[in-house]
Amino acid sequence: MTISYDIKNKTALVTGANRGIGKVIVETFLEKGATKVYAGVRNLNKAEPLIEQYGDRVEAILIDLAKPETITAAAQQAKDVEVVVNNAGVLKSSTPLDIDALDSLNYEMEMNVGGLVRMAQAFAPVLKTNGGGAFIQLNSVASIKNFVPFSTYSASKAAAYSITQALRDLLSEQGTSVISVHPGPIATDMGDDAGLTEIAEPPSLVADSIVTALNNGDFHVFPDTMAKQIEAVYQNFAENIVEANIMES
Repeated sequence: MTISYDIKNKTALVTGANRGIGKVIVETFLEKGATKVYAGVRNLNKAEPLIEQYGDRVEAILIDLAKPETITAAAQQAKDVEVVVNNAGVLKSSTPLDIDALDSLNYEMEMNVGGLVRMAQAFAPVLKTNGGGAFIQLNSVASIKNFVPFSTYSASKAAAYSITQALRDLLSEQGTSVISVHPGPIATDMGDDAGLTEIAEPPSLVADSIVTALNNGDFHVFPDTMAKQIEAVYQNFAENIVEANIMES
């Protein structure tokens, strides 16, 4: 089901909003005419630069994926939200043979997958009440292709991508557009930690691609050079398997 959506005059919420991709998404939404953006952060003071720049069009809201109660409280606070962007996530540089592999995997699954499920459970009713809106999940090219230096992260993102596919089908019933975003190396602190600085591209590519996907009603977003390389060979599978109902006879 294709649902086109315009960010103009809408109220949005973005997790991990104080830096990197999240911060640029906040800025881009406001520049494209969003009325207000809730900046989801683990420390409310971290949203001050955005509030100083945009005034009351930005409201700091406490969301810590490690503290499920903050997600529940945020959904009670942001009852007017129409677009939710679950951008926050964690990365550990672990391979399956590292001694800390299971610890890393459990942490990343709890945050990257458990956090997504909790965000969806908390905000799906809010989006429904406000006419459907959109739920956007920041996945990664690592959700499709495992990268050995951060294998456990890749596994958690593959699981998050799988959950996102289910959300697409479930939330379409209430008129909510779901978007799965798959960036490659992006110039963020997380990208630096993963050793991707030299090949990283600007976060603005991600934010702009999300706005385009909202307008077009797209499910998959592949914003940067590496992502588009993957999209070129993955698109046929995505359209005919992932986005199709293959259970129909």
